[in-house]
Amino acid sequence: MDEANGASLNAGTGPAAKPERGKAVKLVDRVFDQLLERIRAGNYPPDSRLPGEHELASMLGVSRPIVRDALARLRDQGMVYARQGAGTFVSAHGSPAAQLAYSPVKTIADIQRCYEFRLTIEPAAAYFAAKRRDSAALEKIATALADLREATNHQLHRTDADFLFHRAVTEAANNHYYTASMDALKPHIAVGMHLHGLSLLGPRQGLQKVFQEHDEIYRAIADGRADDARDLMKAHLEGSRDRLFEGRVLDLSF
Repeated sequence: MDEANGASLNAGTGPAAKPERGKAVKLVDRVFDQLLERIRAGNYPPDSRLPGEHELASMLGVSRPIVRDALARLRDQGMVYARQGAGTFVSAHGSPAAQLAYSPVKTIADIQRCYEFRLTIEPAAAYFAAKRRDSAALEKIATALADLREATNHQLHRTDADFLFHRAVTEAANNHYYTASMDALKPHIAVGMHLHGLSLLGPRQGLQKVFQEHDEIYRAIADGRADDARDLMKAHLEGSRDRLFEGRVLDLSF
């Protein structure tokens, strides 16, 4: 159903309008189900802001009143909440990331294990991101990359921007298992990123090299070079791990 058809749902009165009203109810049901699925899939993590009504209407091919009714139903079920003047946000229990959890990082060995796990999912996510990305997904990656560029120019490493870059890549893959895993791993990844960032705060070329690695991953995804995106992500994560551990990884054998 396109925007024009969605808008016509409110046209007409009396008996002739009843079938159109029925269509409106079905449209609200469809939009509600689509948004609920995206929230549960982890596309919109807890406390993240949903796109505005106009953007959602355009994305889903319906009118703004349809979107507004669907959002109201989500609010009634406690899946989202509104902030005055700020928009609609996902409730903490609305995403599976709130249910998925890993044991906290307690040792250096746990940091290494985290890198191992990331190496099994993030290169693959970068591969699919290059195949499935759209303009909105690329914009999110580019925004995080711009923050990393600014920090690098000021001889700083921003863990938040670094994580947002990697999460945006997994989001571009359009696979909620990747994004849910990244959200659950966020505090674990932050530990490794923080220590890795400290190891880069010496020679300027250290920070610059890491930024270039991110930039190359972005360009490969933007260009649709899936194999390159996968290989570049793998090399970036291995390089981060090796820089952090100074090339001496632990033997995790039993």
